[in-house]
Amino acid sequence: MRKTLLLALGLVVGAAPLSGCGTTPEPDGRTASATRVDTAEPHRRPPVTELLFTPSIRSHEAQRRLAIACMANRGFRYAPGAGGSEGDTQLPQPFGLESATPSTESTPPAPETPPKPGSPESTAAYGQALFGDQDKRVTAEGSLMSVSRPGNGCLAEAEKRVLGDGRMRWLQVRIMLFEAQEQARTDVEKDPAFKAATARWRTCMNRAGFTEPDPVRLLASLRTAEARASSTALAADLRCKAETGYLDTAYSRLAAVQQRWLDRNPAVAEDWKALAARQERESRAVLSAAATSPRSE
Repeated sequence: MRKTLLLALGLVVGAAPLSGCGTTPEPDGRTASATRVDTAEPHRRPPVTELLFTPSIRSHEAQRRLAIACMANRGFRYAPGAGGSEGDTQLPQPFGLESATPSTESTPPAPETPPKPGSPESTAAYGQALFGDQDKRVTAEGSLMSVSRPGNGCLAEAEKRVLGDGRMRWLQVRIMLFEAQEQARTDVEKDPAFKAATARWRTCMNRAGFTEPDPVRLLASLRTAEARASSTALAADLRCKAETGYLDTAYSRLAAVQQRWLDRNPAVAEDWKALAARQERESRAVLSAAATSPRSE
């Protein structure tokens, strides 16, 4: 069944021009200049994930300013928070818990304060000015999901200014990378080195008195923050990951699987980088113009 992904109602994510796609595996499966990574360091970035989660604060800020100015021209005050974007939060942790200390990088942003009843921001006219007409939304299709974005309104105008005629391709490539990331996590389960690492972890956990089949299902079995904080199994999980080198192996093999996908689909990364370069160029122009004009906030 096709899933529809409604992206956050904030500004579209930008990505800075990338200097590389991550570590490319050597023919024998080892990563070039591989080094052991401390398990206290969360969120390693294999190559597809690196593309998806390389944010551009400049692009985000340019679109934010454009949307603010657009809403002001329509008689509304729009005041989204500055800084940050989807790309620098909530990185995936595909192999369960990675650190006993929560990463600030993975902490979701605080929700915006809802508009006060009766305020201009609570009216249908405000919503239409910002988000546009519901029947004019645009949708990009993937193999398993689709992404819907405003087709008109101030958020759409801001995206179009920065992304131009590449807006739909940006959404399509983003879907392709997301689906590739998810498929790679499934495919790595078949990798012999990854299966051996999981077996070592399981043996270590068994010695500690726990019988969970893998770290992901262990973490999923603890449904609340309180349960996770008090879990002795998670403490053993982190210790066993460190003792067996589980995360090092898991991430290096995931990187190999993701890189193979990129090698089979070179146009995806090429288009992503070209679109990112366009975003960077247009964002610089927007912010340069804003710096020489009166503030609209």
